[in-house]
Amino acid sequence: MREFIIKLNDSGQRLDKFLQKAIPSLSKGMLYKSIRTKNIKLNGKRTYGADMLSEGDVVRCYINDDFFENKTESINKLNDKKYLFLKAPLELKIVYEDDNIIIVNKPVGLVVHDDDRKSEDTLIARVLHYLYESGKYSPETEKSFMPALCNRLDRNTSGLVIAAKNAAALREVNRLIRNNSVHKSYLCITYNIPSKKHDTLHAYHYRAEGSKSVKISLKKQQHYHEIITRYNVLAENGKLALLKIDLITGRTHQIRAHMAFINTPLLGDNKYGNVKINKQYNVKYQLLCAYNLTFESEKDSILAYLNGKRFKAELPLFVNKYFPDFKL
Repeated sequence: MREFIIKLNDSGQRLDKFLQKAIPSLSKGMLYKSIRTKNIKLNGKRTYGADMLSEGDVVRCYINDDFFENKTESINKLNDKKYLFLKAPLELKIVYEDDNIIIVNKPVGLVVHDDDRKSEDTLIARVLHYLYESGKYSPETEKSFMPALCNRLDRNTSGLVIAAKNAAALREVNRLIRNNSVHKSYLCITYNIPSKKHDTLHAYHYRAEGSKSVKISLKKQQHYHEIITRYNVLAENGKLALLKIDLITGRTHQIRAHMAFINTPLLGDNKYGNVKINKQYNVKYQLLCAYNLTFESEKDSILAYLNGKRFKAELPLFVNKYFPDFKL
């Protein structure tokens, strides 16, 4: 028999989801069979997979010890998996931190999570390394929770990324993002100047399953979703324009694809932009930075103290390079 006492970060989730993470060697079939046959109990009583866990609950599992790793296996597994983040460098530009969240400024060239290249140096690994070294995260004491990123940026897009330090904060930030209550603004440089100095663009966005690029259409089509992109031209330099962009919706590659769709592609964007022009300017990645975040949270939110607060990244180097006299 094994017993789990539910801590704060393990609460607020379904029993079956918790056990899948706490006992990874237990198959789903065996898990649900053990629940049906009452070999898994919650607070001494019969339970169901959909039961929600609360802090202080006791989960007892009357199942074969073979499903639980012995001490040596556990240590080896931790060294192999749970501590891989220690291989990432302790290089992190922290913009803001409190007990619930941390906001960091991601540099160009760093992926947020593991990708096809299986890089050990990722933004989440750097965040975990920092939290571990500062004593704010311990894999040994967490049964099912690991600090996680709440938003993503492309490898070659710089700027602000939010990470949640506990499960309640992760759920709340994700809820705010879904409700468009985390307002994100970007700076970018486009080749060609938009016909209007400021505008709100409406279109439809489609990404095929498994595809690494998206399509934009002015007409609603099957599987296409509405996108809204607002921009303001801040400065001009020949054929180049410095834009502030506010995402009203947030979909994959929305800024890059939408601006290219109106013939003002991001400078350096070889996926949606003009490769020939990018070579002329010797720019190898899209000049795009998520430079501003503003929270809109309700009074009863655990993040109510962030309501109306604005966080800014450093002005990206590409602004100074092409618009040296510009001041934000």
